[in-house]
Amino acid sequence: MISARFKMGILASIGFILLYASAFGQSASGPLRVCESNPRYFCGGGKAILLTGSHVWNNFVDMGESDPPAPFDYAAYLDWMKKLNHNFIRLWTWELASWNTTANQENKRLFSAPQPWLRTGPEKALDGKPKFDLNRFDPAYFERLRDRVKAAGDKGIYVSIMLFEGWAMQFMEGALKSHPFHPANNINNINCDRNDDGKGLEIHELAISAITALQENYVRKVVDSVNNLDNVLYEISNENHPPSTPWQYHMINFIHQYEKNKPKQHPVGMTFQYKGGSNQTLFDSPADWISPNPDGGYRDDPPANDGRKVILNDTDHLWGIGGNEEWAWKSFLRGCNPIFMDPYDGVVLGKPFEDRFEALRRNMGCALKLSQKVNLAAMTPRNDLSSAKYCLAEPGRTYIVYIPKGEKAEVDLSAVKGKASVEWLNIKTGDVKKGGDMEGGKKQTFASPFAEAAILHIEAAAS
Repeated sequence: MISARFKMGILASIGFILLYASAFGQSASGPLRVCESNPRYFCGGGKAILLTGSHVWNNFVDMGESDPPAPFDYAAYLDWMKKLNHNFIRLWTWELASWNTTANQENKRLFSAPQPWLRTGPEKALDGKPKFDLNRFDPAYFERLRDRVKAAGDKGIYVSIMLFEGWAMQFMEGALKSHPFHPANNINNINCDRNDDGKGLEIHELAISAITALQENYVRKVVDSVNNLDNVLYEISNENHPPSTPWQYHMINFIHQYEKNKPKQHPVGMTFQYKGGSNQTLFDSPADWISPNPDGGYRDDPPANDGRKVILNDTDHLWGIGGNEEWAWKSFLRGCNPIFMDPYDGVVLGKPFEDRFEALRRNMGCALKLSQKVNLAAMTPRNDLSSAKYCLAEPGRTYIVYIPKGEKAEVDLSAVKGKASVEWLNIKTGDVKKGGDMEGGKKQTFASPFAEAAILHIEAAAS
Protein backbone atom coordinates (compact mmCIF):
# COMPACT_ATOMS: atom_id res chain seq x y z
CA MET A 1 0.00 0.00 0.00
CA ILE A 2 1.16 3.56 -0.70
CA SER A 3 1.55 5.60 2.47
CA ALA A 4 -0.58 8.69 3.12
CA ARG A 5 2.58 10.80 3.36
CA PHE A 6 3.69 9.65 -0.05
CA LYS A 7 0.26 10.24 -1.58
CA MET A 8 0.46 13.84 -0.38
CA GLY A 9 3.88 14.14 -1.99
CA ILE A 10 2.50 12.86 -5.26
CA LEU A 11 -0.35 15.36 -5.19
CA ALA A 12 2.15 18.14 -4.61
CA SER A 13 4.16 16.86 -7.57
CA ILE A 14 1.28 17.00 -10.02
CA GLY A 15 1.58 20.76 -10.39
CA PHE A 16 5.25 20.34 -11.25
CA ILE A 17 4.45 17.83 -14.00
CA LEU A 18 1.54 19.85 -15.42
CA LEU A 19 3.83 22.77 -16.08
CA TYR A 20 5.12 20.74 -18.99
CA ALA A 21 1.78 19.09 -19.74
CA SER A 22 1.03 17.55 -23.12
CA ALA A 23 -1.01 14.59 -24.32
CA PHE A 24 -0.11 11.46 -22.40
CA GLY A 25 -1.53 8.04 -21.74
CA GLN A 26 -2.21 7.07 -25.34
CA SER A 27 -1.36 3.54 -26.39
CA ALA A 28 1.74 3.00 -28.50
CA SER A 29 1.12 3.23 -32.24
CA GLY A 30 3.37 0.53 -33.63
CA PRO A 31 6.47 -1.14 -32.14
CA LEU A 32 9.54 0.95 -31.46
CA ARG A 33 12.25 1.15 -34.09
CA VAL A 34 15.70 2.70 -33.88
CA CYS A 35 15.32 6.12 -35.50
CA GLU A 36 17.13 6.16 -38.81
CA SER A 37 17.76 9.90 -38.66
CA ASN A 38 18.88 9.88 -35.02
CA PRO A 39 19.78 6.39 -33.68
CA ARG A 40 20.17 7.70 -30.13
CA TYR A 41 16.41 7.21 -29.80
CA PHE A 42 13.65 4.84 -30.67
CA CYS A 43 10.87 6.09 -32.91
CA GLY A 44 7.20 5.16 -32.62
CA GLY A 45 4.27 6.57 -34.52
CA GLY A 46 6.63 8.65 -36.62
CA LYS A 47 8.21 10.48 -33.66
CA ALA A 48 11.39 10.06 -31.65
CA ILE A 49 10.58 8.98 -28.10
CA LEU A 50 12.54 9.55 -24.91
CA LEU A 51 12.19 6.52 -22.62
CA THR A 52 12.30 7.29 -18.92
CA GLY A 53 10.76 5.88 -15.76
CA SER A 54 11.00 4.00 -12.48
CA HIS A 55 11.24 0.24 -12.24
CA VAL A 56 11.09 -2.01 -9.17
CA TRP A 57 12.24 -5.58 -8.58
CA ASN A 58 8.82 -7.11 -7.88
CA ASN A 59 6.71 -5.45 -10.56
CA PHE A 60 6.16 -8.83 -12.27
CA VAL A 61 7.25 -11.68 -9.99
CA ASP A 62 5.76 -11.20 -6.52
CA MET A 63 8.35 -11.06 -3.73
CA GLY A 64 7.98 -10.95 0.03
CA GLU A 65 8.73 -12.55 3.37
CA SER A 66 5.55 -14.65 3.35
CA ASP A 67 5.18 -17.84 1.32
CA PRO A 68 3.49 -17.28 -1.05
CA PRO A 69 4.42 -13.60 -1.18
CA ALA A 70 1.73 -10.95 -1.04
CA PRO A 71 0.60 -9.83 -4.50
CA PHE A 72 2.19 -6.66 -5.84
CA ASP A 73 -0.39 -3.91 -6.51
CA TYR A 74 0.47 -3.43 -10.15
CA ALA A 75 -2.51 -1.18 -10.92
CA ALA A 76 -1.48 1.27 -8.18
CA TYR A 77 2.10 1.18 -9.49
CA LEU A 78 0.97 2.12 -13.01
CA ASP A 79 -1.23 4.92 -11.67
CA TRP A 80 1.74 6.22 -9.68
CA MET A 81 3.92 6.17 -12.81
CA LYS A 82 1.31 7.99 -14.87
CA LYS A 83 1.09 10.77 -12.26
CA LEU A 84 4.84 11.14 -12.52
CA ASN A 85 4.60 11.15 -16.33
CA HIS A 86 6.90 8.15 -16.73
CA ASN A 87 6.69 6.06 -19.90
CA PHE A 88 9.06 3.11 -19.39
CA ILE A 89 9.64 0.19 -17.02
CA ARG A 90 11.85 -2.85 -16.86
CA LEU A 91 9.51 -5.72 -16.04
CA TRP A 92 11.69 -7.82 -13.77
CA THR A 93 11.95 -11.57 -13.71
CA TRP A 94 13.52 -13.58 -10.88
CA GLU A 95 14.80 -17.10 -11.44
CA LEU A 96 15.07 -18.18 -7.80
CA ALA A 97 12.11 -19.47 -5.81
CA SER A 98 13.57 -17.91 -2.64
CA TRP A 99 16.61 -15.86 -1.69
CA ASN A 100 18.26 -13.89 1.09
CA THR A 101 19.10 -10.20 0.84
CA THR A 102 22.41 -10.43 2.70
CA ALA A 103 24.29 -9.80 -0.56
CA ASN A 104 22.40 -6.50 -0.70
CA GLN A 105 23.54 -5.49 2.80
CA GLU A 106 20.14 -6.40 4.25
CA ASN A 107 18.90 -9.54 5.99
CA LYS A 108 15.52 -10.76 4.80
CA ARG A 109 14.51 -14.09 3.34
CA LEU A 110 12.23 -13.42 0.41
CA PHE A 111 10.05 -15.80 -1.56
CA SER A 112 9.25 -15.20 -5.22
CA ALA A 113 6.46 -16.47 -7.45
CA PRO A 114 5.24 -17.35 -10.05
CA GLN A 115 7.74 -19.25 -12.19
CA PRO A 116 7.39 -20.09 -15.91
CA TRP A 117 7.04 -23.84 -15.31
CA LEU A 118 4.46 -25.92 -13.50
CA ARG A 119 5.38 -27.61 -10.23
CA THR A 120 3.85 -31.01 -10.85
CA GLY A 121 5.89 -33.37 -8.69
CA PRO A 122 5.17 -35.99 -7.55
CA GLU A 123 8.62 -35.80 -5.95
CA LYS A 124 9.50 -32.89 -3.69
CA ALA A 125 12.07 -30.20 -4.55
CA LEU A 126 14.61 -28.92 -2.03
CA ASP A 127 12.10 -26.38 -0.71
CA GLY A 128 9.57 -29.12 0.07
CA LYS A 129 7.23 -28.18 -2.76
CA PRO A 130 6.55 -30.28 -5.87
CA LYS A 131 9.36 -30.45 -8.40
CA PHE A 132 9.22 -28.44 -11.63
CA ASP A 133 8.37 -30.04 -14.94
CA LEU A 134 10.51 -28.00 -17.33
CA ASN A 135 8.54 -29.27 -20.31
CA ARG A 136 5.26 -27.79 -19.05
CA PHE A 137 4.70 -24.07 -18.87
CA ASP A 138 2.48 -22.48 -16.23
CA PRO A 139 -0.26 -20.69 -18.23
CA ALA A 140 -0.84 -18.25 -15.35
CA TYR A 141 2.72 -16.93 -15.67
CA PHE A 142 2.32 -16.00 -19.32
CA GLU A 143 -1.21 -14.68 -18.85
CA ARG A 144 0.13 -12.37 -16.14
CA LEU A 145 2.96 -11.31 -18.45
CA ARG A 146 0.62 -10.38 -21.26
CA ASP A 147 -1.88 -8.68 -18.94
CA ARG A 148 0.81 -6.53 -17.33
CA VAL A 149 2.38 -5.47 -20.60
CA LYS A 150 -1.04 -4.62 -22.03
CA ALA A 151 -2.09 -2.70 -18.90
CA ALA A 152 1.08 -0.62 -19.12
CA GLY A 153 0.49 0.03 -22.81
CA ASP A 154 -3.01 1.27 -22.07
CA LYS A 155 -1.38 4.01 -19.99
CA GLY A 156 1.25 4.91 -22.58
CA ILE A 157 4.07 2.98 -20.86
CA TYR A 158 6.65 0.91 -22.73
CA VAL A 159 7.78 -2.33 -21.10
CA SER A 160 11.11 -4.09 -21.40
CA ILE A 161 10.50 -7.74 -20.55
CA MET A 162 13.47 -9.12 -18.64
CA LEU A 163 13.91 -12.71 -19.78
CA PHE A 164 16.63 -13.92 -17.39
CA GLU A 165 18.33 -12.67 -14.21
CA GLY A 166 22.02 -13.31 -13.63
CA TRP A 167 23.02 -11.28 -10.58
CA ALA A 168 21.42 -13.54 -7.99
CA MET A 169 23.07 -16.73 -9.25
CA GLN A 170 26.48 -15.17 -8.70
CA PHE A 171 26.06 -13.45 -5.36
CA MET A 172 23.25 -15.03 -3.36
CA GLU A 173 24.52 -17.67 -0.97
CA GLY A 174 23.08 -21.06 -1.92
CA ALA A 175 21.26 -19.58 -4.91
CA LEU A 176 21.58 -22.73 -6.99
CA LYS A 177 19.47 -24.72 -4.52
CA SER A 178 16.52 -22.42 -5.25
CA HIS A 179 16.78 -22.58 -9.03
CA PRO A 180 14.45 -24.79 -11.10
CA PHE A 181 17.46 -26.12 -13.02
CA HIS A 182 19.04 -27.64 -9.91
CA PRO A 183 18.87 -31.44 -10.44
CA ALA A 184 16.93 -31.92 -7.20
CA ASN A 185 14.30 -29.35 -8.23
CA ASN A 186 13.03 -30.76 -11.54
CA ILE A 187 11.75 -34.06 -12.91
CA ASN A 188 13.60 -33.67 -16.22
CA ASN A 189 17.09 -34.78 -15.18
CA ILE A 190 18.45 -31.29 -15.86
CA ASN A 191 21.70 -30.59 -14.05
CA CYS A 192 23.03 -27.07 -14.51
CA ASP A 193 26.17 -27.57 -12.41
CA ARG A 194 28.39 -29.64 -14.68
CA ASN A 195 31.62 -28.47 -13.03
CA ASP A 196 30.27 -29.14 -9.50
CA ASP A 197 31.30 -25.75 -8.14
CA GLY A 198 27.91 -25.24 -6.48
CA LYS A 199 27.13 -22.09 -8.48
CA GLY A 200 25.51 -23.34 -11.69
CA LEU A 201 26.58 -20.34 -13.74
CA GLU A 202 26.54 -22.63 -16.75
CA ILE A 203 22.83 -21.82 -16.89
CA HIS A 204 23.70 -18.54 -18.56
CA GLU A 205 26.33 -19.88 -20.91
CA LEU A 206 26.14 -22.18 -23.93
CA ALA A 207 27.72 -25.07 -22.06
CA ILE A 208 24.70 -27.39 -21.80
CA SER A 209 22.65 -27.80 -24.97
CA ALA A 210 19.62 -29.21 -23.13
CA ILE A 211 19.41 -26.04 -20.99
CA THR A 212 19.83 -23.77 -24.00
CA ALA A 213 16.96 -25.63 -25.69
CA LEU A 214 14.74 -25.16 -22.64
CA GLN A 215 15.58 -21.46 -22.56
CA GLU A 216 14.82 -21.08 -26.26
CA ASN A 217 11.43 -22.73 -25.71
CA TYR A 218 10.74 -20.29 -22.88
CA VAL A 219 11.76 -17.30 -25.02
CA ARG A 220 9.47 -18.49 -27.83
CA LYS A 221 6.60 -18.70 -25.34
CA VAL A 222 7.27 -15.17 -24.10
CA VAL A 223 7.43 -13.79 -27.63
CA ASP A 224 4.27 -15.65 -28.66
CA SER A 225 2.47 -14.22 -25.62
CA VAL A 226 3.17 -10.55 -26.40
CA ASN A 227 4.15 -10.31 -30.06
CA ASN A 228 1.03 -8.46 -31.17
CA LEU A 229 1.52 -5.73 -28.53
CA ASP A 230 3.27 -2.55 -29.57
CA ASN A 231 4.78 -1.38 -26.28
CA VAL A 232 7.25 -4.28 -25.97
CA LEU A 233 11.04 -4.36 -25.65
CA TYR A 234 13.17 -7.27 -24.43
CA GLU A 235 16.18 -7.45 -22.13
CA ILE A 236 18.16 -10.68 -22.19
CA SER A 237 19.45 -10.72 -18.62
CA ASN A 238 20.13 -8.47 -15.66
CA GLU A 239 23.81 -8.12 -14.70
CA ASN A 240 24.99 -11.51 -15.79
CA HIS A 241 28.64 -12.58 -15.54
CA PRO A 242 31.03 -11.70 -18.41
CA PRO A 243 31.37 -15.33 -19.62
CA SER A 244 27.66 -15.10 -20.49
CA THR A 245 28.50 -12.92 -23.51
CA PRO A 246 28.22 -15.63 -26.24
CA TRP A 247 24.98 -16.86 -24.67
CA GLN A 248 23.52 -13.34 -24.55
CA TYR A 249 24.55 -12.63 -28.15
CA HIS A 250 22.95 -15.95 -29.12
CA MET A 251 19.68 -15.03 -27.39
CA ILE A 252 19.59 -11.57 -28.97
CA ASN A 253 20.01 -13.11 -32.43
CA PHE A 254 17.51 -15.83 -31.56
CA ILE A 255 14.79 -13.27 -30.78
CA HIS A 256 15.56 -11.22 -33.86
CA GLN A 257 15.33 -14.32 -36.02
CA TYR A 258 12.22 -15.70 -34.32
CA GLU A 259 10.32 -12.42 -34.64
CA LYS A 260 11.50 -11.87 -38.21
CA ASN A 261 8.46 -13.55 -39.77
CA LYS A 262 5.99 -12.61 -37.06
CA PRO A 263 3.54 -9.70 -37.29
CA LYS A 264 5.67 -7.39 -35.14
CA GLN A 265 9.37 -7.01 -34.35
CA HIS A 266 10.57 -5.43 -31.10
CA PRO A 267 13.88 -4.02 -29.81
CA VAL A 268 16.19 -6.31 -27.83
CA GLY A 269 18.59 -5.01 -25.19
CA MET A 270 21.74 -6.10 -23.38
CA THR A 271 22.68 -4.64 -20.00
CA PHE A 272 25.84 -4.24 -17.93
CA GLN A 273 27.63 -7.46 -16.98
CA TYR A 274 28.67 -7.63 -13.34
CA LYS A 275 31.43 -8.00 -12.19
CA GLY A 276 34.14 -7.14 -14.66
CA GLY A 277 31.96 -6.50 -17.69
CA SER A 278 33.01 -4.06 -20.39
CA ASN A 279 30.83 -1.44 -22.01
CA GLN A 280 32.59 -2.28 -25.26
CA THR A 281 30.97 -5.73 -25.11
CA LEU A 282 27.59 -3.99 -25.10
CA PHE A 283 28.46 -1.71 -28.01
CA ASP A 284 29.81 -4.69 -29.99
CA SER A 285 26.65 -6.72 -29.38
CA PRO A 286 23.77 -7.27 -31.83
CA ALA A 287 21.47 -5.57 -29.29
CA ASP A 288 19.29 -2.62 -30.30
CA TRP A 289 19.73 -0.93 -26.92
CA ILE A 290 22.17 -1.16 -24.02
CA SER A 291 22.59 -0.08 -20.39
CA PRO A 292 26.23 0.62 -19.48
CA ASN A 293 28.26 0.55 -16.27
CA PRO A 294 29.87 3.69 -14.76
CA ASP A 295 33.02 3.40 -16.91
CA GLY A 296 33.34 6.43 -19.14
CA GLY A 297 31.38 8.68 -16.80
CA TYR A 298 27.80 7.44 -17.18
CA ARG A 299 27.19 8.15 -13.49
CA ASP A 300 28.77 11.57 -13.01
CA ASP A 301 29.42 13.00 -16.48
CA PRO A 302 27.68 10.89 -19.13
CA PRO A 303 29.54 10.91 -22.44
CA ALA A 304 27.66 12.18 -25.47
CA ASN A 305 25.87 9.34 -27.20
CA ASP A 306 27.36 9.01 -30.68
CA GLY A 307 24.43 6.99 -31.99
CA ARG A 308 26.01 3.55 -32.08
CA LYS A 309 23.28 2.27 -29.75
CA VAL A 310 20.18 3.53 -28.01
CA ILE A 311 21.41 3.94 -24.41
CA LEU A 312 19.09 3.46 -21.46
CA ASN A 313 21.21 4.92 -18.69
CA ASP A 314 20.04 2.96 -15.65
CA THR A 315 20.83 3.87 -12.04
CA ASP A 316 20.66 0.15 -11.23
CA HIS A 317 23.98 -0.37 -13.01
CA LEU A 318 25.54 2.88 -11.79
CA TRP A 319 24.66 3.00 -8.07
CA GLY A 320 22.43 0.04 -7.30
CA ILE A 321 20.09 2.33 -5.38
CA GLY A 322 21.01 5.93 -6.11
CA GLY A 323 20.81 8.81 -8.55
CA ASN A 324 19.58 12.38 -8.51
CA GLU A 325 17.83 14.92 -10.69
CA GLU A 326 21.08 16.42 -12.01
CA TRP A 327 22.06 12.99 -13.34
CA ALA A 328 18.70 12.63 -15.10
CA TRP A 329 19.11 15.90 -16.99
CA LYS A 330 22.77 15.29 -17.76
CA SER A 331 21.87 11.90 -19.23
CA PHE A 332 19.04 13.36 -21.31
CA LEU A 333 21.17 16.21 -22.65
CA ARG A 334 23.91 13.77 -23.65
CA GLY A 335 21.50 11.78 -25.80
CA CYS A 336 20.71 9.00 -23.30
CA ASN A 337 17.40 7.74 -21.88
CA PRO A 338 17.52 7.95 -18.04
CA ILE A 339 15.75 5.23 -16.02
CA PHE A 340 15.65 4.75 -12.25
CA MET A 341 15.92 1.61 -10.09
CA ASP A 342 13.28 2.64 -7.59
CA PRO A 343 13.00 1.14 -4.08
CA TYR A 344 9.31 2.11 -4.35
CA ASP A 345 7.52 0.68 -1.27
CA GLY A 346 10.65 -0.93 0.19
CA VAL A 347 9.20 -4.46 0.20
CA VAL A 348 12.23 -5.92 -1.56
CA LEU A 349 15.15 -3.57 -0.86
CA GLY A 350 15.72 -0.04 0.35
CA LYS A 351 13.42 2.29 2.24
CA PRO A 352 9.83 3.03 1.18
CA PHE A 353 9.24 6.17 -0.89
CA GLU A 354 12.39 7.99 0.16
CA ASP A 355 12.10 11.77 -0.11
CA ARG A 356 15.63 12.04 -1.49
CA PHE A 357 14.45 10.47 -4.77
CA GLU A 358 11.33 12.60 -5.23
CA ALA A 359 13.06 15.27 -7.30
CA LEU A 360 14.64 12.61 -9.51
CA ARG A 361 11.27 10.99 -10.19
CA ARG A 362 9.63 14.33 -10.96
CA ASN A 363 12.41 15.54 -13.21
CA MET A 364 12.36 12.39 -15.34
CA GLY A 365 8.72 13.19 -16.01
CA CYS A 366 9.57 16.81 -16.80
CA ALA A 367 12.34 15.73 -19.18
CA LEU A 368 9.82 13.56 -21.00
CA LYS A 369 7.35 16.43 -21.29
CA LEU A 370 10.02 18.74 -22.61
CA SER A 371 11.18 16.10 -25.12
CA GLN A 372 7.60 15.97 -26.43
CA LYS A 373 7.54 19.73 -27.02
CA VAL A 374 10.58 19.70 -29.32
CA ASN A 375 11.64 17.87 -32.47
CA LEU A 376 13.67 15.25 -30.60
CA ALA A 377 14.59 13.35 -33.77
CA ALA A 378 16.58 16.39 -34.92
CA MET A 379 18.36 17.02 -31.60
CA THR A 380 21.88 15.89 -30.78
CA PRO A 381 24.31 16.48 -27.89
CA ARG A 382 26.28 19.65 -28.69
CA ASN A 383 28.71 20.32 -25.85
CA ASP A 384 30.45 22.82 -28.12
CA LEU A 385 27.45 25.15 -28.12
CA SER A 386 27.44 25.86 -24.38
CA SER A 387 30.13 26.66 -21.87
CA ALA A 388 28.13 24.55 -19.40
CA LYS A 389 28.89 21.53 -21.69
CA TYR A 390 25.41 20.04 -21.34
CA CYS A 391 23.42 21.06 -24.39
CA LEU A 392 20.97 19.11 -26.53
CA ALA A 393 20.23 21.10 -29.64
CA GLU A 394 18.74 21.40 -33.07
CA PRO A 395 20.95 24.37 -34.02
CA GLY A 396 18.99 27.33 -35.25
CA ARG A 397 15.79 26.12 -33.65
CA THR A 398 15.96 24.51 -30.19
CA TYR A 399 18.50 24.45 -27.35
CA ILE A 400 18.14 22.73 -23.97
CA VAL A 401 20.96 23.54 -21.56
CA TYR A 402 21.75 22.39 -18.01
CA ILE A 403 23.30 25.14 -15.88
CA PRO A 404 24.77 24.09 -12.51
CA LYS A 405 23.89 25.90 -9.32
CA GLY A 406 25.44 29.37 -9.08
CA GLU A 407 26.93 29.34 -12.59
CA LYS A 408 26.36 31.20 -15.83
CA ALA A 409 26.48 29.69 -19.29
CA GLU A 410 27.39 31.07 -22.68
CA VAL A 411 25.29 29.58 -25.48
CA ASP A 412 26.22 29.93 -29.13
CA LEU A 413 23.04 31.04 -30.90
CA SER A 414 24.78 32.05 -34.12
CA ALA A 415 22.50 29.74 -36.12
CA VAL A 416 19.32 31.42 -34.81
CA LYS A 417 17.79 33.81 -37.32
CA GLY A 418 15.66 36.44 -35.63
CA LYS A 419 14.13 36.18 -32.19
CA ALA A 420 13.97 33.28 -29.75
CA SER A 421 12.00 32.70 -26.55
CA VAL A 422 13.60 31.75 -23.24
CA GLU A 423 12.18 29.59 -20.46
CA TRP A 424 13.75 28.41 -17.21
CA LEU A 425 13.03 25.37 -15.02
CA ASN A 426 14.27 25.11 -11.42
CA ILE A 427 14.97 21.39 -11.13
CA LYS A 428 14.83 21.43 -7.33
CA THR A 429 11.50 23.18 -6.87
CA GLY A 430 9.82 22.85 -10.25
CA ASP A 431 9.38 26.61 -10.61
CA VAL A 432 9.18 27.78 -14.22
CA LYS A 433 9.91 31.32 -15.38
CA LYS A 434 9.61 32.91 -18.77
CA GLY A 435 12.74 34.76 -19.80
CA GLY A 436 11.17 36.79 -22.55
CA ASP A 437 12.39 37.11 -26.13
CA MET A 438 15.95 37.73 -27.26
CA GLU A 439 17.80 38.16 -30.53
CA GLY A 440 19.74 35.27 -32.01
CA GLY A 441 22.68 35.34 -34.39
CA LYS A 442 25.42 35.50 -31.76
CA LYS A 443 26.71 34.04 -28.51
CA GLN A 444 24.71 34.96 -25.44
CA THR A 445 25.46 34.59 -21.74
CA PHE A 446 22.65 33.37 -19.48
CA ALA A 447 22.38 33.59 -15.70
CA SER A 448 19.73 31.50 -14.01
CA PRO A 449 17.00 33.41 -12.18
CA PHE A 450 17.10 30.70 -9.50
CA ALA A 451 19.55 29.93 -6.73
CA GLU A 452 19.40 26.26 -7.75
CA ALA A 453 20.55 24.31 -10.79
CA ALA A 454 18.35 25.06 -13.77
CA ILE A 455 17.33 23.98 -17.24
CA LEU A 456 17.37 26.64 -19.94
CA HIS A 457 15.07 26.08 -22.94
CA ILE A 458 15.59 28.36 -25.92
CA GLU A 459 13.18 28.10 -28.86
CA ALA A 460 13.62 30.10 -32.07
CA ALA A 461 10.57 31.90 -33.38
CA ALA A 462 8.89 30.22 -36.33
CA SER A 463 10.12 31.70 -39.58
